[in-house]
Amino acid sequence: MQSSTMIPIDVSIVIVSFNTRDMLRECLLSIAGAGAALQFQVIVVDNASTDGSPTMVEQEFPESVLIRSEVNLGFGPANNLAFQSALGRYVVLLNSDAFLSVGSLERSVAHMDANPKAGIGGGRLIGTDGTLQPSARMFPTVLNDLFVLSGLAARFPRSRFFGRFDRTWADDGEPSEVDWVPGAFSIIRATALADVGHFDPRFFLYYEEVDLCRRMKHKGYSVWYWPDVSVVHIGGESSRQVLSLEISKAGAQLTLWRMRSMLLYYRKHHGLAVRFAMLMEILWYWMQSQRRRLSRNSERRIKSHSDRLLVTLMGRAWRETRGGRLSPAQPW
Repeated sequence: MQSSTMIPIDVSIVIVSFNTRDMLRECLLSIAGAGAALQFQVIVVDNASTDGSPTMVEQEFPESVLIRSEVNLGFGPANNLAFQSALGRYVVLLNSDAFLSVGSLERSVAHMDANPKAGIGGGRLIGTDGTLQPSARMFPTVLNDLFVLSGLAARFPRSRFFGRFDRTWADDGEPSEVDWVPGAFSIIRATALADVGHFDPRFFLYYEEVDLCRRMKHKGYSVWYWPDVSVVHIGGESSRQVLSLEISKAGAQLTLWRMRSMLLYYRKHHGLAVRFAMLMEILWYWMQSQRRRLSRNSERRIKSHSDRLLVTLMGRAWRETRGGRLSPAQPW
């Protein structure tokens, strides 16, 4: 149940929203049945929406804590803002396009209570059509990224070697200690968050939860995947490659943001390997563009233009982050 501040709170649920009013409403409605036996608070951070989202929250969910930002803070910094108001033993990060199943909050709290060294836990993310989304993952490396980018990971999903990044070889019905779990849903021990620190604000979007999980593990905390914690997630996994024939303006912007964050992450955790990560992507996109440019298939020739654009975007991301050394002025 929703708790007053006079009663000890089990969970603080943080939702960051940007122009997702209708999905946000569904998300908030799903919370009550997910943790009926718990004391919880709901914190909504609105990232300067223009679709009436904050007004909807005020009118329909007045018990929630609403934080209005005048600018789009991105994912990590917006969550950091909410952490200042979080009172629970645990903090749950929940996307506005993610919906909790009945009892999922109670099960996630029970798992965390049973494992005091668990710093972060994640659940089974499924699409609206019931398909499993990547829910338990390995840390990025140049080799792991190459397997995903080249399609080898998708071609050999049962291989422990090629399918390692998304652990597609593993039994998704078995709980497992993993490297990181997606931020669409995760539960974080509040004391561990205070110990390790909040999201690195340099990441505007992408890689922020990877960085946090890495810092958690460095401090000795574990990261877990629990299949009995089920969450329906509309958004799905952001693809490494744009599947449409041409990259839209919005798609190019998101790709640029992903590339910036990737470079920041590699520089922070892998040092000079950031150059290999950058060169690997550029070389792959260039080879793809050359191969498709010579094709007789008109659709493949159109895709060659998108590949050349991706080369340009990576070069731009490298310059704007100075090789992963700094984050461009936000909001990106």
